[in-house]
Parts: sequence; structure tokens; C-alpha cells
Amino acid sequence: MSERSPRGTYLQIADALRTEIGGDSEVTQLPSEAGLMEMHGVARTTVKRALDVLAKEGLIRSQPGVGWTVVGEDAKPSVLNQLTALMGVDRLGIGDPFPSEKSLCELTGASRGTVRRALAQLEGAGVLEARHGKGRHVRALPTEHL
Repeated sequence: MSERSPRGTYLQIADALRTEIGGDSEVTQLPSEAGLMEMHGVARTTVKRALDVLAKEGLIRSQPGVGWTVVGEDAKPSVLNQLTALMGVDRLGIGDPFPSEKSLCELTGASRGTVRRALAQLEGAGVLEARHGKGRHVRALPTEHL
């Protein structure tokens, strides 16, 4: 945005995103906050205010590990859900080694920090056990309420 707006730059960004979401049914996920900052040439707080407006309207929601997604669309599951589902797909049993952080990042498309947070949740729930020098191993099978 090159000039000051009497209406509010964040409202203009919210309008542009609303139009993009409404006009194209293919849009299921918004660009990152950093991407929106670069696109519109504004600060993170301005982008955050625009996203908050759309979230209050119920058009978008923030999903940890995924980003801002359009409500009502089949959104990508969270990293935690992807890791839990991985145990069923790979038919991992108790005591089996769990994939490395690097391979989980590649598999989920998430950052290493996001993967580590999901792994910490699984460790806290008693599903995984970290063994120094050996990696993580399945300690128990996940339950539905995880």
C-alpha cells in the first residue's frame, strides 16, 4: 500500500482477502503473514489486524502447524493429527522407532519447530519416548481424544 488510507489499510487488506476467498473456490489456505506483509508492503501488525477481522467474520481460522485456512473447506490436518495418523499408516507398534524430525518435516511440509512441538505433545501424552542417542520410540498407541 503506497498511500495512507482514511479507511484503514488493514480493512483494505481484509477486503482484498475477502474478495480472493469469495471469488475463487479453489482457495483453501491463505499465504503466510510474512507473504502478506511482502505483498501489501505493510507491517505484521497491519496484516494481523486484517486477518483478525476475517477470523471474527468466521471466514478464516488459524490452525497450528498449518496456517490460516478458509473455513468450510477441507483443510490440511494439523501436524499432530498427521503424526498420529502416521502410526496407523506405518503400523507402528510399541517399541518401534519413530521417524526422524527431518523426515517428518519433509512428510508434513511443516517447519522443524512445529514438528518438535507436535512430538513434545505426543511425548507428554505418553505416546512417544525419547531415548538419548537412539531417537524416539513408540511407547503406547494413541487414543481417540489425543
